[in-house]
Amino acid sequence: MTPAIEPSVRGLGRAAWFWALFQGGRDPYIILVTIYVFVPYVVTFVIADPVHGQALVAGGAKYAGWIVALTAPLLGAVIDRMGPRKPWLGATVALMVPLMAALWWALPGGAGLGVSAIIAALAALSVLFAYTETLHNALLLPAAGMGRAGAASGMALALGNFVSVAMLAFVLWGFALPGKVTWGFVPTAPLFGLDVASHQPDRIVPVLAAIALALGTLPLLFFVPDVERTGVRIGAAIRLAIADLKALVIEARGHRDALVYLGARMLFTDGLTGILIFTGVYAAGTMGWQTLELLAYGMILCVFAVGGGLLAGWLDQRIGPKRALTLEICGVVASQLLSLGNTKALLFYQPFDIAAHAPVWSGPMFRTAPELGLLACGMLGAVTVTAAYASSRTMLTRVVPAHKVGIFFGLFVIAGTATMWLGPLLVQLATAATGSQRAGLLPISGLLVAGLIVLQLVRGGYRVHAPQIFEGRTA
Repeated sequence: MTPAIEPSVRGLGRAAWFWALFQGGRDPYIILVTIYVFVPYVVTFVIADPVHGQALVAGGAKYAGWIVALTAPLLGAVIDRMGPRKPWLGATVALMVPLMAALWWALPGGAGLGVSAIIAALAALSVLFAYTETLHNALLLPAAGMGRAGAASGMALALGNFVSVAMLAFVLWGFALPGKVTWGFVPTAPLFGLDVASHQPDRIVPVLAAIALALGTLPLLFFVPDVERTGVRIGAAIRLAIADLKALVIEARGHRDALVYLGARMLFTDGLTGILIFTGVYAAGTMGWQTLELLAYGMILCVFAVGGGLLAGWLDQRIGPKRALTLEICGVVASQLLSLGNTKALLFYQPFDIAAHAPVWSGPMFRTAPELGLLACGMLGAVTVTAAYASSRTMLTRVVPAHKVGIFFGLFVIAGTATMWLGPLLVQLATAATGSQRAGLLPISGLLVAGLIVLQLVRGGYRVHAPQIFEGRTA
């Protein structure tokens, strides 16, 4: 039998909530470590050269993309043959937690962990993170069912950003503000006796992300239903999985819309990933923002991103994930291009002399018009990037055969990471050639636009008006 799509979402069950909560524990790694705190710290204080650091981070992401491209589809096919997803997910998280914690030893100036070791660790975590995406997504339908998949997908992203906001607020309150303000509710010194001079408040962030990941994983392992075992052993599963992937390629004509969509996602997700990788690096390099400003920037953007996750679920139900995704990608392109028009000397591409203009306000940060302009662009980007990720996941469930969900979610990950090396490579080359962070990030918009064009060739992904049987594609 195939599950029926419910005409409306009347509320998520316990399994769907715990499935979504896993993303609440996983996403703080991206928000705190990759985007707003740790990687900008590495670029600014460990590598101590924003332009060269941007190129090194891009290089690490490039190699991670190659590894995922070669392995993620096979992982999805193997779990489809064997059945259970949760043991694989638990093992992947068990590798990620200590690797995150080891980043504590990334000392300023390249002491402790060397720059090469740090970039390698970040690349390995990118690979493992992609594996968790494959495994977590493959549990979406068992946890939520087809009718509630869109709501659960949006809620997962909303929880990811909500938990990230809470953690950003904790780091701001407990580590960044102490000693810099005299507010009564702020500690007089960083918690746990952390030393600001050696950037321990920056280095504690990966440790906190590791704790959040472990706590978010446990409820999923205990309360989300898994797929039943098939009795196929791993050796046979690998052989059968390879045959399944070959058969999928041979039978591609029968999955035309799914494969065209994955091609579109291969392009636009590379752009979305590029924005996530370089948002904090760009802000730190062009505006000179440090931990305090980046934490506040991250908190504000995460609040807006929560709305993006909820907006995606609403749009998916009312206009369908394809139209929703089209609107969301257009918003991402606009926010990215507008962001590049704000630097210390530019306000939306117009020359701006900070010395000739009084501060907009007397607050502790974001006092100039260009800073507020970049912040406004970031808000738009936070909403649309998060919504695009949520709608892209829902879109796949509308255009794939139900019995091949695992394989296609493996391909879903490769579509988002197979060319992950291309975006960072283009950023790396453009940054090195121009010596400019701004020019180096322009290829991101090109990838987003290319993916948007290919998306329009996909049939299906429209609004579900009434209960229908899921037979591989829902229009």
